[in-house]
Amino acid sequence: MEREEQSYSQSKRTPCIRELTLSNGIQYPCDEELIMLLLGSGTRDTPVEKLAQKVLAVIDENSSGNLISELKAIKGMGDSKSLAVAAAVEFGRRRNSFRKVCINNPKDVIPFIQHYSMERREHFICVSLNGAHEIIKIRLVSVGTASRTLVHPREIFCDPVADHASAVICCHNHPFGPCLPSEADRASTKSLQKAADILGIAFLDHIIITANAYFSFLEHGML
Repeated sequence: MEREEQSYSQSKRTPCIRELTLSNGIQYPCDEELIMLLLGSGTRDTPVEKLAQKVLAVIDENSSGNLISELKAIKGMGDSKSLAVAAAVEFGRRRNSFRKVCINNPKDVIPFIQHYSMERREHFICVSLNGAHEIIKIRLVSVGTASRTLVHPREIFCDPVADHASAVICCHNHPFGPCLPSEADRASTKSLQKAADILGIAFLDHIIITANAYFSFLEHGML
């Protein structure tokens, strides 16, 4: 009986897509096939390709923000499959939502790094910008402890130099305590500003974020 049920849930097309993707790269599958790779299998009543079509339709039409609930409403989509798809969608949104965004004020970058404020350890992020102050890349540079993270100018600027960045904005979160710079934050900011001057890269700001606040070195006249 188990083998019969497996024949319903597994699609002959899925292993083929896996093999073709492994051979040709992740750019090869169409959107529906990417969803199939995420799901892995369908159900007895719904082959994985049909399930993928329904999931893709929900993603395309979702406007309420309740993507997990809408995915779970699809027959054959339980908690695990719904969370996997929703997580992939959110990951893509976070990584690509900044494309071609122009930063008019350093604090404009906060919506793109705000999710780091929920981390329980300090995360140090560097944002590379081009001459028009459009975001080139947002990178996580280091992860520290609950109260500090160690950073060195060479770790911060190696990627912006490779990006041919004209400017950078540095950010880190404070998991606990007030949204105010420590002495170590002040010292590292001065060090990074000096390194940026030597490299000819504009150091626009160092921003500290918490769940409900932010602190800008620029806005407080500390740059």
